[in-house]
Amino acid sequence: MPDFDYSRLDPAFAKLSKPARRALINAGVLTLKDLAQHTQAEVAGLHGIGPSAFPILEAALQSAGLKFRAK
Repeated sequence: MPDFDYSRLDPAFAKLSKPARRALINAGVLTLKDLAQHTQAEVAGLHGIGPSAFPILEAALQSAGLKFRAK
């Protein structure tokens, strides 16, 4: 199996596990602005995203002045 291409993913997601980064890429979430268009529940439902991803995602969003979409 060839290595997965993570180069399209925003560097803000670099601290996430590889499964979490693959989940974001597969869902079309490549930037923090893309991420902010989703609710936490939507992101939590992605295969590969676990509870440990949320502090990283929330901190990245906050540093960009963004947040998860409300329901």
